[in-house]
Amino acid sequence: MSALLEVTDLHAGYGPADVLHGVGFAVANGGITTVLGANGAGKTTLLRAVCGLIRRRGNVQFDGQSIATRTTERIVRMGLAHVPDGRGTFTLLSTEENLRVGAITRRDSRGVAADMQKMFTYFPRLQERRGQQAGTLSGGEQQMLAIARALMLRPKLLVLDEPSFGLAPMVVQDIFRIMRTVNQEEKVSILLVEQNARLALELADTAYLLETGRVVQGGPSEQLRDDETVRRAYLGY
Repeated sequence: MSALLEVTDLHAGYGPADVLHGVGFAVANGGITTVLGANGAGKTTLLRAVCGLIRRRGNVQFDGQSIATRTTERIVRMGLAHVPDGRGTFTLLSTEENLRVGAITRRDSRGVAADMQKMFTYFPRLQERRGQQAGTLSGGEQQMLAIARALMLRPKLLVLDEPSFGLAPMVVQDIFRIMRTVNQEEKVSILLVEQNARLALELADTAYLLETGRVVQGGPSEQLRDDETVRRAYLGY
């Protein structure tokens, strides 16, 4: 399977200091890749670097084109949607208005309307709260809205940073089930950073382990799940 996103020798950071040191990984076209690591390993920095949000250098290929020097706006228009940690919903806008913001670069009004109905099918709670101010939604509902808003772009790649953080287990199960459905039915590739290593490895086909800004292990998810070091450190057995 060809790579939709391919990163090699990526260095990135804030100010003069690098957080990432020569990172390399890939997301297959139609695949799901997860990046695991302890707090402070550089996982969020990695996603921000891919999306062009911070200083970076190295090789970043997306859909066959180099995006290493492109602005975040241009990367988004190419079909990369980022759901950051903290969800990032527009709290003063309604649920429906948030979804329309996600489709702001699109000009196919009928397609936007159809996709909004599709989001309400994926996330029935959002339909119940379509006119409600986003800031008054529960944490789980805001996370669902953040993902649905990103999907309104019709992305080729969905980038998710800790989607389960702070959410009840039942809500997390729902969100991961929907992500699998979106991947299988919509053929959206996914790059996932997730604190729940067990769920991440069950969802993903490929996994990478990041330590102090470097990839120290990578391969099929089953391979990392069966590795004794990964099991003890991240799976608890």
